[in-house]
Amino acid sequence: MHCCSRRGFLAQSAATAGVLTLGSKPLLAAPLAADQQADMTIAKWAGAANPDAKEIEAIAVKLTEQAIAGLGGMQRFVKKGDVIWVKPNIGWDRTPEMASNTNPHVVSTIIRLCLEAGAKTVKVGDNTCHAAEKSYHSSGIAAAAKALGAEVVFLDPSRAKRFDVKGENLKETAIFPEIIESDLVINVPVVKHHSIATATVCMKNYMGVVVNRKAFHQDLPTCIADITRFMKPRICVVDAVRILTDHGPTGGDLADVKTPLTIAAGTDIVALDAFGVELLGHKPESIGTVAKGAKEKLGTMDYRSLPLREIAVS
Repeated sequence: MHCCSRRGFLAQSAATAGVLTLGSKPLLAAPLAADQQADMTIAKWAGAANPDAKEIEAIAVKLTEQAIAGLGGMQRFVKKGDVIWVKPNIGWDRTPEMASNTNPHVVSTIIRLCLEAGAKTVKVGDNTCHAAEKSYHSSGIAAAAKALGAEVVFLDPSRAKRFDVKGENLKETAIFPEIIESDLVINVPVVKHHSIATATVCMKNYMGVVVNRKAFHQDLPTCIADITRFMKPRICVVDAVRILTDHGPTGGDLADVKTPLTIAAGTDIVALDAFGVELLGHKPESIGTVAKGAKEKLGTMDYRSLPLREIAVS
């Protein structure tokens, strides 16, 4: 996406300049110019080591702000009056320290930035695996979203509609219409191990828009590519503040959690997935969902080939 007006160019330039001055510095040897639009940003903590849990909350906010600003600001994606659906992973009855769900401070920052960009309404919800009430509460996401005035939505399968996905495997599929009918869906996964897929990042997070996911396990890479193509992703934000390195997707053992203190954001969903699986120690081409996404031209695994802005945040 390119700026199409002088006003858009100036807004994007101002946001980018903020990234380069507010307690951060570019990491690239040849960083993008301040007026050059990035397709992907990586914001990484470069401050004091070994922060405690309270400090991590503040770091998560700063990283998310910087990652979005590096793309040109949320106004690049959100128009005044828009209805936005923020789609975290809220699948599990786990606290934020377990890295089974998206960090609530990442989610709340995205909500705030959407409202500041002029969104009329921000809704938050996911098709959970554990009981929704417990997952929403334990994750901290429900409380964080409500505190900012967002609508926390418990998805009701009885209200699902069938959509023609036109996929290779997924054809007509029951999907939660509230998500599809939003003006923008912001996909906000946490990086984690998955017992079947090996890794789960952005593309697989779209399983949460589908009611019955049984078909996915017959050919997971193909079905994930099908639903990703249908969703037409415009922006994804990858939570790697904490990551789950084993026993995913459920987790539950702090020994499996690492703390990269990193947020990536961008417009290329395959590139973001490639970055996420690298954080887990895998080659992107070795992960079926990522390789299939690249093969289907949903994006590139070579995220370093994109207009990329890396930011050290302190």
